[in-house]
Amino acid sequence: MSTQVQSSEHAHEEHLTGIKRWLFTTNHKEIGSLYLIFSLVMFLIGGAMAMVIRAELFQPGLQLVDPHFFNQMTTVHGLIMVFGAVMPAFTGLANWMIPMMIGAPDMALPRMNNWSFWILPFAFAILLASLFMEGGGPAFGWTFYAPLSTTYSNDNTALFVFAVHIMGISSIMGAINVIVTIVNLRAPGMTWMKLPLFVWTWLITAFLLIAVMPVLAGAVTMVLTDKYFGTSFFDAAGGGDPVMFQHIFWFFGHPEVYIMILPAFGIISTIVPTFSRKKLFGYSSMVYATSSIAFLSFIVWAHHMFTTGMPLAGELFFMYATMLISVPTGVKVFNWVATMWRGSISFEIPMMFSIAFIVLFTLGGFSGLMLAITPADFQYHDTYFVVAHFHYVLVTGAVFSIMAAVYYWLPKWTGHMYCITTAKWHFWMSLISVNILFFPMHFVGLAGMPRRIPDYALQFADFNAIISIGGFAFGLSQLIFVWCVFKCVRGGESVPAKVWDGADGLEWEVPSPAPLHTFSTPPEVK
Repeated sequence: MSTQVQSSEHAHEEHLTGIKRWLFTTNHKEIGSLYLIFSLVMFLIGGAMAMVIRAELFQPGLQLVDPHFFNQMTTVHGLIMVFGAVMPAFTGLANWMIPMMIGAPDMALPRMNNWSFWILPFAFAILLASLFMEGGGPAFGWTFYAPLSTTYSNDNTALFVFAVHIMGISSIMGAINVIVTIVNLRAPGMTWMKLPLFVWTWLITAFLLIAVMPVLAGAVTMVLTDKYFGTSFFDAAGGGDPVMFQHIFWFFGHPEVYIMILPAFGIISTIVPTFSRKKLFGYSSMVYATSSIAFLSFIVWAHHMFTTGMPLAGELFFMYATMLISVPTGVKVFNWVATMWRGSISFEIPMMFSIAFIVLFTLGGFSGLMLAITPADFQYHDTYFVVAHFHYVLVTGAVFSIMAAVYYWLPKWTGHMYCITTAKWHFWMSLISVNILFFPMHFVGLAGMPRRIPDYALQFADFNAIISIGGFAFGLSQLIFVWCVFKCVRGGESVPAKVWDGADGLEWEVPSPAPLHTFSTPPEVK
C-alpha cells in the first residue's frame, strides 16, 4: 500500500515539475510551441464566432441571435483573429526559427520571452470574460470607433481597454527580443545581406510593432478617459473630434496590417526556393521592397477615411501613396514567380499553400487597388467588398502562410512526418471553401450590401447562403488541420536528415529531432 502511495506521490511530483517547466521555461523552442498552441486555440475560438456570424446571415431576417450579440461576435472575432491568432502564430514561428537561422543559442532575452507569452492568455481571458458579464462584451467593431466605444458603449469597455493594453505590452516585448537577438546574436560571418528572408521580414516587423503599439495604447487610453474620467478627446460637445480617433487608430491600424503580412512574405520566400530547387530570385530587391513597404505603411493610413470629408489634397495624397505601395508588393510577387520559373518544382504541401498564397494574396491586392481609388472607394466603403478584400489578404494571405510554415517546419520540430494524404485533404478543402466563402462577397459588396449588419435585403439572400456554406466548410476543414498536426506531434514516420531536399539546406536540414523535451529553467526554479 505504501509503495502505491509513494509511486502516486512521485507521479504527482513529476506532473508538477512538468507544469513548472512549461511555466518558467526560457527555451525559445518551448516558448515558440506555446505561442503556436495558443494561436491555434484562439483561431478556433475566433472561427467559432465567425460561424455564429455566418449562421445568422445564412438567410435574411433575424433568426439565431439578437443584433447586439451579433455586434459582439463581429467585434471579438476581429480582435481575436488579429491579436490572438495571426500575431502570436508569427511570434511563435519567430521564436522557433530565428535563433536557428542566425546561429544563436536562444533568444537574447529569454526571461522576457517567457513573460511576453504568459500575459497573453490573461489578456484574452479578460476579453472573453466580458462576453459573459451584464450588458455583454464590446459591440463597437474591432476598430472601436468613437463615439461607439465611448458615449454608446457599456461599462465592460474597461475590460476591453485593459485587455488591449496587455496585448500591446506582449507585442512590444516580443519585438524588442527579436531585434536584440538579430542584431547581437548572429553567427560570425552572417552579414546583414546574408540573413534568411524570414529573419529580415521579422526584423522589419519588429520595428513596426515598436513604432505603432504605443499609438494603439494612446488611442485606447483616450477612449478610457473619455468614457470614465470626463475628458472630451473624441466628444465634439466638449471641444473634441470623433474623426481624430480614426486618424489615431488608423495610424496604428495600417502598419498593423503589414505587421500581419510581412512575416508571411518571409515564409513564402523561404518555401518557394526550396521546392523550386533554385535560389531566391532577387534577394536584395526583396529586402529593399520589404523596407519600402514598411516605410510606406506609415503614410497611407487615411485611405480608410476617404468618406469622412477630408480636403481634396488629402484625398489625392493618400490615393497616390496607397497605389505606390503596390509597387514593392508587385516586386515580391514577381520575384516569387521568377524563382519558380524554370525551376524543378515539386508540389509538396507547403509549396501548394505557398502557390495558393501568391495567387490569392495578389487577388486581394488588386481589390485593394480598387479601394485605393478615392471616387470608387465612396461606393465600396463599408460594404462587403471591403470584407472580401481584407479577408483575401489575411486568410488566404497570413493564415495560409502560417499553415504553409507549419507543414514546412513541423518535421523539423517533431522529428516526425505528418500524414501527406490528410494534409492534402486539408489543403484542397481549405482552398475550395475559402473561395466559396469570400469570393461572392465581392459581388454582394459591389451591389451595395453593408457590412456589420445582422440583416439584409432579400436580393442578397442567394449569395449569402452560398457564402455561409463556404464558411461552414472552411471551418470544418480546419479540424482536419488540427487532427493532422496532433497525429504528427504524437508520433509518426521518422524523417530523414534532410526533410525537404532543396537549393539551400540552411532552413530545413534536420540533424536530429528538435529537443522539445529539453527544458531550460531559471536557477531559482531548479
